[in-house]
Amino acid sequence: MSERTVLLLAHTGRPAAVEMAGKLVTALRAADVRARVLEGESAELGLPLDTEVVPEGPGAAEGCELIIVLGGDGTLLRGADTARSSGVPILGVNLGHVGFLAEAERDDLDYVVERVVDRDYEVEDRMTIDVLVRTDGRVRHCDWALNEASVEKASRERMLETVLEVDGRPLSSFGGDGVVLATPTGSTAYAFSAGGPVVWPEVEALLMVPISAHTLFAKPLVASPHSVLAVELLSANGQQGVLWCDGGRSFDLPPGARVEVRRGKVPVRLARLHKAPFTDRLVAKFALPVTGWRGAPEGSDGA
Repeated sequence: MSERTVLLLAHTGRPAAVEMAGKLVTALRAADVRARVLEGESAELGLPLDTEVVPEGPGAAEGCELIIVLGGDGTLLRGADTARSSGVPILGVNLGHVGFLAEAERDDLDYVVERVVDRDYEVEDRMTIDVLVRTDGRVRHCDWALNEASVEKASRERMLETVLEVDGRPLSSFGGDGVVLATPTGSTAYAFSAGGPVVWPEVEALLMVPISAHTLFAKPLVASPHSVLAVELLSANGQQGVLWCDGGRSFDLPPGARVEVRRGKVPVRLARLHKAPFTDRLVAKFALPVTGWRGAPEGSDGA
């Protein structure tokens, strides 16, 4: 039987992540599962000298059965790029605040190891978005996102004038702080903060959510997964913008730039340990009050 390997990614700025990484590697070794770490993180993690170290890049997870991330949603989004390019599922252990994408909390380490060793987890494909930037009709930049692509103003003191488009037709123009173009997964991230709807992960859709729009009509929109959403920067006032993908990758947008978003060709695969309904995850992560709930009558189908 070939040796089993998992790729370990950690938020090395968190002492808890460094400590947990050591415990995780030790526990996996005891079960004959090898841990691999990135070159840029190995020194700070202080793992045994014979721990496999690989350069960061698309091939980092080659030959791995799983990517385990120790950190918050930001760390998991960073690891999502490796997961997407390799097709290897990613499992998050939350060491941050909300940790909406994570599947386990810091006190669940033994449970996580047990489930990983037993290969006792399910894999769920999450929709992504592909992002294009055009200027003068030519493609200048390509990117992708698991959560969202946001078009934002570059200067704090001035509004960003934009025109929104869906499926090749103009929808509305306004000034504001920008626009969030999100997936259902990203509906509980930046789009949520901007006033967008919460969308269940199994719903395939694209979201368009204005940020602090200075207009009477700037409602969040939910479009078909087959739609193409576009945001054009008006060039009249010479205002520049910035494209952010998952809050970690940016591209400067000149006046007149056009950002197009469509359903991504490659999903991100998330490893799941729990089969709880998404409603329960919402309640737990946001500490929502549910006092007084009695549920459907016994024998009812809930209708």
